[in-house]
Formats: sequence, C-alpha cells, structure tokens
Amino acid sequence: MCSKRAALRFCVYVLFCHVPFVQAQSTLVEINQMQVERSDAGVFFSSNLKFELPGLVEDALHKGIPMYFVAEIEVLRDRWYWSDRSVTHQFRYMRLAYQPLTRRWRLNIAPTPIGNSGLGVVLSQNFESLPDALASVQRLSRWRIADAADIEFDGKTHLEFSFQLDVSQLPRPLQIGALGQTDWNLSGSRNLRLTAENPK
Repeated sequence: MCSKRAALRFCVYVLFCHVPFVQAQSTLVEINQMQVERSDAGVFFSSNLKFELPGLVEDALHKGIPMYFVAEIEVLRDRWYWSDRSVTHQFRYMRLAYQPLTRRWRLNIAPTPIGNSGLGVVLSQNFESLPDALASVQRLSRWRIADAADIEFDGKTHLEFSFQLDVSQLPRPLQIGALGQTDWNLSGSRNLRLTAENPK
C-alpha cells in the first residue's frame, strides 16, 4: 500500500515539474482591433480574436465534451507611490458544446462561471456548425465593462485583456491528461493605454 502511494506521489511530482515548460508552449490567441467606446450608457470593449482549435480540443468537442473559455478585463489606474489601483475587473465565461441529437452547437455566455448543475443567468445561442460557433466566441462586441464616470481616458489608465481555454472546468480525467499536452494550452493577452483618442 505504501509503495503504491509513493509511486503515485512520484508520478504527480513528475507531472507538476513539467508543467511550467509545457505552459510556455501554449497556442497563441491573436488579439486584434481592440476598441474602447464610452457613452452615457457606459464603457464598452470590443475586439476580434484569431486562433485555431488544437486537434485534441476539437476532437473532445466532437465527442460531446464541453469546452470552457474565459475572457478577462482589468482596468488599472497608475500610481507612482504604490501598485496600480484596480478600477474594474470583469469576466466573460463561455461554454461551447456539441449536441449529438440535434447535431447543433450551443454557446452559453455568462458573467460568472458556468457550472454543470445549473447554467444560471446566461445568453444561449445555437449554431449549425463549429466554425459559426467559434466565430461568435472570437468576436467580442460592445462588452460593457464599467460606468462612463468610472474610467478616465487621460493616459494614466490602462486596460489588460486576456483570453484562455479554462482547463480547470474540464472533467477531472481530462484535467489530469491535459497536464502533459500542449494542445490544451490556448491563451493570449494584450494591454491598451487609455487616452483621449481611444473612446469613440
């Protein structure tokens, strides 16, 4: 019994030792056309993402395993005497799944993590094909991130945007298998300094 536990601990140790090296080889998400608009209704963010689904991820989707993506935005205000102050921190969670009975793709979008027990308050869309569903994942249009008065466009505020495949929400066996597979590392990030020229 002790030898089995020791062997298991060794395997886990070996897996975790290789994680940093594997994560450095992640599939890059290209982030294009980042735009910030301000109106009386608030501050809105738009961008187009470009990436190809790795083979293992696409194969898992076709087998009916949902994939989860997370888009994250943090707006920070410069401070010379301390770390930058967080003005707003927003998330967009996306769940993409294939429905074999209808042969259609469903995309759920929510501001909070989407659990298997209940979807909560989400926007749901159905698509005929995977490319159509992915196009919706890759297009962030007028995402409201703050009230108009919360963000100053004076060059002293910057926006940090990131997007990734959220492996932590995969079924446990897939999470363990993903540790040694670069195909499961899909991510990208980009910064934008907010000046008077940014908002439309």
